[in-house]
This record gives sequence, C-alpha cells and structure tokens, in this order.
Amino acid sequence: MHTELKQYTVAELCDGFVYNELEERGLYGLSGRLTIQPEYQRNYLYAEDNGKKEVAVIDSVLKQYPLGLLYFNRLPDGRLEVLDGQQRITSLGRFLTDKFSVMSNELPYRFHALPKDKQVLIENTTLLVYECEGAESEIKQWFQTINIAGIPLNEQEELNAVYSGPFVTKARSVFSNSRNANVQKWGAYVRGSVKRQDFLNTALDWVSHGEVEEYMQSHRRDTQIEELQSHFNDVIAWVESVFADPYSGMCGLKWGKLYDEYHEQVYDQQKMTARAAELMDDPFINTRKGIFEYLLGGEQDTKLLEVRVFDDAIKRRVYKRQTAEARAKGISNCPLCAMGHEAHRTKIWSEKDMDADHVMAWSKGGATSEDNCQMLCKTHNRAKGNKS
Repeated sequence: MHTELKQYTVAELCDGFVYNELEERGLYGLSGRLTIQPEYQRNYLYAEDNGKKEVAVIDSVLKQYPLGLLYFNRLPDGRLEVLDGQQRITSLGRFLTDKFSVMSNELPYRFHALPKDKQVLIENTTLLVYECEGAESEIKQWFQTINIAGIPLNEQEELNAVYSGPFVTKARSVFSNSRNANVQKWGAYVRGSVKRQDFLNTALDWVSHGEVEEYMQSHRRDTQIEELQSHFNDVIAWVESVFADPYSGMCGLKWGKLYDEYHEQVYDQQKMTARAAELMDDPFINTRKGIFEYLLGGEQDTKLLEVRVFDDAIKRRVYKRQTAEARAKGISNCPLCAMGHEAHRTKIWSEKDMDADHVMAWSKGGATSEDNCQMLCKTHNRAKGNKS
C-alpha cells in the first residue's frame, strides 16, 4: 500500500461541505472530491452529549492545538474518502456552515458571527493528511487498525467496514437513521443506539438467526433489503399481536429467537396482556425480563422469573418448628420422607441438608411467606414437580 503525506487547510477540506440532516452525516468536502463518510464509517457521534466533542474540536483550532493526523483513501478515479478523521472534519464543516455555536468571551458565537480574525484563523489552520492507495482488503484492514484509538468501533461498525457496499448503504439508510419515524416504536423492543448500529445489528441478527457476518457476506452486493426489512417488521408485528402494551422489560429481549420458536402458536392477546401486567406487578418476581418468555412458553419454566426465595430467618423458624413436631411424632422432619416407607421416614435432617419450598407453588398462587413455607430434604426438593 502506497502512502503520501499532504497538507490541507480547513477551508480547503470544508469547501463544498454538505451535511445531511436526515441521516446526520457529513457527505462531501474538497469541492466534492472528498467523501467524508463512506459506508464503512460509523455515524457522526460528536454532536451527542450536547455537542461537547464537536465544540472541543473548534476550541482546539482556536487555541491552535494540533488535531492529529487524518487518513484518506485515494480511489482509482482520483477522488478521496476519509479513512480516519470524519468526526473531526464533520465538526469543522458543521461549524463553518453555522450548525452550532462555541463560546467566546462568555457569549455563544456561530462561525459567521465570530470576529473576522478568528474566522481567518480557523479557515487557514493546516491539517496533515496521509493519503493512501491500495487494494480494498488493505484499505479495510488499515481502517480497522487506525480506528483502535478514539471511540472504538463496535462489532457491527467493523462489519459495515468489511462488507461495505450497496446492501450496507441501503440497510444503514433505514436502520441507522435516527430520524426514521419508526425508531421510537422500535425502541420499545430494541436496545441501543441507532447511530452506533445497534438497530441494524438487531435486524441482521433476527433475519440471519444469529449468523450476522455470514448474512452480510452473502448479501453484500444486493441493492435491496426487502428480506431484512420484512423479517424485522414481522417480528415487531408479532410481538404487538401477542402483547397489546409495550413494557420496559421488553426492550432488548431476543425477540428474533422467540419469534422463531413461538410465532406459529396462537395466543389470546387480551389474556396475554392482562397476565403480563399481573406478573409485572408481582412482588415475588425478581426478573421481569423473563415474564414474556415465561408466558409464551405456557407458564411452565418459573426459573425464567427468579421467583423470590424465602429469607434465612423464615427458613430457620420453619426448620425449628418442623423438626420439633417431627421429633414429637417420631417421624422425619422432611414431610415427604415421613410419608415414605424407606429408611429415611424417621430421619431428622440437619438444616444444611434441607431446602425451603413453597407448600402451594408460586405458579399456582402461593406466596413467598412463612405460612406457605416448608423444609424438604434436598433430594425431595430437587425432585418435586412444579417448583417455584
């Protein structure tokens, strides 16, 4: 791979700068010769957190602090695309086009409101750029290497770089666009940031059944994303058809996997929604995220809920009472052993060899309270069916 060190002023880099408000990305610079955010680049992030990072870029220029090296890829037709530095260049371009303000003498100023000498200082600031030429694989590998610093690439951002092409372009326009009107609805079920590719990663995970990279590789040259969109929308529509109301516990669940397992079953939406509300309010449930899989599976696997266990004080009191009654009757202090005919029917178990159990199972309405607690030997407790 061939590299060449060059210098550009801020004015040159931002000449013809275009910022796409819909997709929140810088598009072009150097009078259209420079693509600021090629598809393998992450979304623009410096405007987040009230724009602290993009303001810091402008402050650094005004104080004449170095902004660090930039890296461009030179294409066969002579055009350039940013390998590293798109956040900084976009910040500069956004400021020069009056998209945000910086503080000067305790007052906010957009670029064209700054004193002329400060405008000139910014425009004439020189930045060092390494321009490189090489095979696509070399460029992508270098991109991943130089992006170790700064805000690290997450897995999906790296995959976008490796498999950039028409499919990624189209997919990002839908699933990486924070101005997409569907994002708010999707956010009830998908966790993460649109800009950091979490929604795109989720859509790919669902349609590929967990084989995201293989799916991207096989669809890299596709110009349409009907399957990706259709499957994603099918999963969301299915969840809404089963549960009428979105709950906070739904966000981030593996809905794609649950869809694959349960979408052919028939559910009564009214009953499922009412039962979900009831379980969400149940004080004995520790893991509310498990409620939805528990309901979809027919309320069989209570381990999904981590139903609250009896505390040590209750277990000690029940053990003492149960043991005293068993000694008086000459039977085992494990009620199930006492009902048997084996050698353990009169055995008095130590407290450490017993577990607390619901007399009436939690799943049948039994409370996690002292009057619904019994101590069983560990063997019987583990074998007891319909445990809570």
